This record gives sequence, C-alpha cells and structure tokens, in this order.
Amino acid sequence: MNKVQSELSEREQQMLRIRRDSVTKAFQLSKMEKMLAETRGKLDKKTEPGTESKGRDNRDDMVQDLEDKVRFTRRDRRNSLHRTQLLESQMKTVKGELVDTLDHLQELRDRLRRSQANAEQRKVDMEKLQAGMR
Repeated sequence: MNKVQSELSEREQQMLRIRRDSVTKAFQLSKMEKMLAETRGKLDKKTEPGTESKGRDNRDDMVQDLEDKVRFTRRDRRNSLHRTQLLESQMKTVKGELVDTLDHLQELRDRLRRSQANAEQRKVDMEKLQAGMR
C-alpha cells in the first residue's frame, strides 16, 4: 500500500514538474513571439529600396532563426501538454486502483476481525467445557 502511495506521490510530483515546464515554455514562447514581432517591425521600418541585400539576408536569417525557435517551443509545449495529460490519466488509473485496493483491504480486515472474534469465542467455549469436565 505504501508502494502504491509513493508511486502515486511520485507521479503527482512528476506531473507538477511537467506543468511548471509547460508554463515556462508558454512564457518563453510568448516572449519569442513578441521578439519576432518587434524584429519584423524593425525590419519593415529599416527596409528601403536602396538597402543592401547582404544586410537583408542577415535580417532574414535572424527572423528565420526566431521563427524556428518559436516553432520548436510550440512543439515542446504541445509535447509537454500531451505528457501532462498522459500522466494525469495514469494518475487517475492509479487512484482508482488504490481505492479498489483499500476497499479490498478493509474487507479483509473485517473478515479477520470476525475470524478472531469467533476464535476467541471458541476458546472461551473450550475452556468452559474443560472446566465442566473436571
């Protein structure tokens, strides 16, 4: 039973870590999207008909790098959310199994108490019989 509780606790902690990571990734994603928008705005302002193509290539590369980072962060966030959902599902299953196990243990405990009470009563009855035979 302690093993099940420790496993449940471990999974809950793991789920909390994943949730925190997911929130962190979402924050990073919003920061990157903001940076991307600012960079695009700056590029649009700086881009003029006479601009050198080399400078534009560097800016395009920067924009492309930022877009790639945003895509990777979004994918990481989706993966984190999926993993969180999977762990939550597993945790619900473990909780259900734990409830079933606890019910079964309580039933066994009640049976044991009845058996012990019956054994005590039989012992008393045997002692009475032995005392009556003397």
